[in-house]
Amino acid sequence: MVRPVLVLALVLLQATAAAPRFDSGRAWDHLRALVALGPRPSGSPAIDQTRQYIKTQLAQLNVPVREQAWNDTRPAGRLHMVNLIATIPGASQERIVIAGHFDTKRYREFRFVGASDGGSSAAFLLEMARVLKARRNPFTIELLFLDGEEAIGEWEFPNHTYGSRHYVQVAKQDGSLATLKALLLVDMIGDRDLNIRQDGNSTRWLTDIIWAAAREQKLQQHFVDEVTEIEDDHQPFLEAGVPAVDIIDLDYPQWHTPLDTLDAVSARSLQVVGDVLLAALPRIEQRLRAGR
Repeated sequence: MVRPVLVLALVLLQATAAAPRFDSGRAWDHLRALVALGPRPSGSPAIDQTRQYIKTQLAQLNVPVREQAWNDTRPAGRLHMVNLIATIPGASQERIVIAGHFDTKRYREFRFVGASDGGSSAAFLLEMARVLKARRNPFTIELLFLDGEEAIGEWEFPNHTYGSRHYVQVAKQDGSLATLKALLLVDMIGDRDLNIRQDGNSTRWLTDIIWAAAREQKLQQHFVDEVTEIEDDHQPFLEAGVPAVDIIDLDYPQWHTPLDTLDAVSARSLQVVGDVLLAALPRIEQRLRAGR
């Protein structure tokens, strides 16, 4: 008789075997291409170009992607927004979602290209698609590119997180929320001086697994133990009962300034987050399997 613990260990070993490493050089190429499109606020021609770039890159990886489109009322008026949902099938139809937003905040006073804030998360997800496509995944992996995270003007509810709130609303209506077992959110992960604090609003066990993985990778200087509370795209998932964690570096002087450019970010920071999340993923999967 094969012990259940041994079976689980074999599944986790298969999940990590043969998967390529996260390549920050590839992620950096995506980031440069996105920043070259200029400001990419919701409803703009540039964000349409951003979506087309993302879809083209996913098609080259043979990762299917679908659009989730809707119209929403914002302080600037009625806007058309579109989330992109890429799916990598796993052994189970139950899903782990890795998400990030790809819009940039709208400014009229200066040119804001959002290298870290909007660009880094989209570039990261594209490289994760390549890595996870080659991995044996016990759960289906969904890569969720969220529109409408940024507020127009001040960050006051409900003037933010439009894409994540719409996604959760649809998932409740069509019943797909039941198969969503965990959300891993990345946001603003490009800072050259990467300094990611624990979010007090995030699910504790997810935070513990990720920070433990950072320590084992000897990257604890980038994943610090200080706790703060963050409002971000993970909150609608938490409110819907989905375990969720936010990986974000808000200690970024260039945040929402014209200086959030390629000069302020680095491929090394993308590599750090990629290495940590890929090291943490088998343990997240193990925890979810044990909780069935």
